[in-house]
Amino acid sequence: MGAYTSEHARKGLDAPLPALECWENQFPNYRITIRIPEFTSVCPLTEQPDFGTVTIAYVPRDRCLELKSLKLYIQAYRQLGIFYENAINRILRDVVAACEPVECTVTGDFTPRGGISSVIEATYRAKQISSEAKEE
Repeated sequence: MGAYTSEHARKGLDAPLPALECWENQFPNYRITIRIPEFTSVCPLTEQPDFGTVTIAYVPRDRCLELKSLKLYIQAYRQLGIFYENAINRILRDVVAACEPVECTVTGDFTPRGGISSVIEATYRAKQISSEAKEE
């Protein structure tokens, strides 16, 4: 096994993936939690599969994630060489770009490899606009 390079570190971050679609949200102030217990991707160096459970928890603003498009998006990771730390941050980035939530946390709970397991958590919170800024 060779040394990890900056190319390995960036692999998969900009790979094309299916689009995340959304639908118009009808209610304010609630949380949606989506659990994906069969997430898989591939280590960019060893090409060995990584397995885990990914949870997406978000407070929608104007749009909600459409689940079939999310399923197709997540399935595209199965053949993608990407570190799971990067996969979780990319999922967060893509979810935020698609539905612009009030807040979102993506958590990856990965199965042990070599006796070590990892839980990766990435969080986004929309910037609050103060009432003074709104009046200007």
